[in-house]
Amino acid sequence: MATTFDLTGKTALVTGASSGLGARFATVLADNGAHVVLASRRLERLKELRASIEAEGGAASVLALDVTDTDAIDGAIASAEAQAGPIDILVNNSGVSTTQRLLDVKPADFDFVLDTNLKGAFFVAQAVGRRMVERAKSHPGAEARIINVASMAGLKALAQIGIYAMSKAAVIHMTRAMALEWGRYGINVNAICPGYIRTELNDAHWETEGGQRLIAMLPRRRVGDPEDLDGLLVLLASGRSGFINGAVIAADDGFAI
Repeated sequence: MATTFDLTGKTALVTGASSGLGARFATVLADNGAHVVLASRRLERLKELRASIEAEGGAASVLALDVTDTDAIDGAIASAEAQAGPIDILVNNSGVSTTQRLLDVKPADFDFVLDTNLKGAFFVAQAVGRRMVERAKSHPGAEARIINVASMAGLKALAQIGIYAMSKAAVIHMTRAMALEWGRYGINVNAICPGYIRTELNDAHWETEGGQRLIAMLPRRRVGDPEDLDGLLVLLASGRSGFINGAVIAADDGFAI
């Protein structure tokens, strides 16, 4: 029997969509039929991505969103729904990091990472979740999906990115808490924990001495590509994941084992 992951008729909001994994996630969801709302601070990059998606026959909208501006999140989500309709799928992807030893972390460093990776992610999911809950109350049987992008660093302690790892560990627990409270409304909340993935932001690093040393430590001596997450993303976004709720799924080639 054929299995379909068709997202036609669904609206998906992807935060941090201007580059890296966010841009890939948005493209894949659009390729599978969703109308994708591209959210980020970098509007010009979003417009370029929208043009690329539309050139392939997909549908996309652009949304200015700074997840650290919590006072503006609710209005931004309202604007997204005004453009594209009720949000069925949220890919909570915005994230930042620093590289430093814990003894060197300053309050500004801590706030920089936690304000985006945890606080911003929480309040975006809350704003979307409220709308999903209200829709479920008025339309029994409605289904919705929230995919929080955590990291294998939330599962495994790593040197020099401790604050980032702490933020992603919190996102993992946030995912479980949301799944527990919102599952009764047909909202499935799951987390993806990517391992080391080659993107435009880190591509040059893998050719350096330090990058080559890190690759040598990986279970199969290789770095992932963004498309390695495609299948997992589409599964969790689709109706085929109805029995998957509160799951924390490592996509790291075994590094966190």
